[in-house]
Amino acid sequence: MAGHSKFKNIMYRKGAQDKKRAKLFSKLAKEITVAAKMGLPDPEHNPRLRAAILAARAQSMPKDNIDRAIKKSTDQGGDDYFDMRYEGFGPAGIGVIVEALTDNKNRTASEVRSIFSKNGGNLGETGSVSFMFDHVGSIEYGADVADTETMLEAAIEAGADDCESDEDGHVLICAPDALHEVAGALEEKFGEARSARLIWKPQNNIEVDEEKGETLLKLLDALDDCDDVQQVYANYEMSDAVFEKLSA
Repeated sequence: MAGHSKFKNIMYRKGAQDKKRAKLFSKLAKEITVAAKMGLPDPEHNPRLRAAILAARAQSMPKDNIDRAIKKSTDQGGDDYFDMRYEGFGPAGIGVIVEALTDNKNRTASEVRSIFSKNGGNLGETGSVSFMFDHVGSIEYGADVADTETMLEAAIEAGADDCESDEDGHVLICAPDALHEVAGALEEKFGEARSARLIWKPQNNIEVDEEKGETLLKLLDALDDCDDVQQVYANYEMSDAVFEKLSA
């Protein structure tokens, strides 16, 4: 599970657990298809597609699946998907941003609203939560790629705004419109990133205790289980002790 460290609580996703692998691959494939359909089916000339492929590789999605998802973008007909963003509040006033890809806006809005109301939260208006987050580019590398000082120097040279490192790896933050350029400069030095995408980064995190944390994780888990939901962001922080107890 993710969500309790300073990096992992930027974005909540449990990862490729076996029981969720098929659903995760389906979401990744949908993003690849939509990205390829909206731009060119060539990741070298389509930053969104490149980011989607990186995310798929990071979850060990087979190359055949990725190729099929790209090919699907050129098929005649098919569903038209829309990017949607929902904002709401969880327990303890935690702000939650939900990004979705849907072919039916009414269905998805109804499902997301229901998930919030059934899990101690409430759906808000657009802008009610996002002002507490920064929309930024995020580039991640493993800890073994470089030491902290080397990565910081490379981040500055590439034009990144910030670089944070810990035992899990390096996270570099840049302006949204600079993501492709910064990621390209870093790739020349360190190779392909673990991920390079636009995210919603909390400006401040709210500490949650065990009681609120249990309800919050149920909300985030339910949102993550929704087929139309692609990413979930929340501005919470949880101690390792509480997180491990709730994860047991």
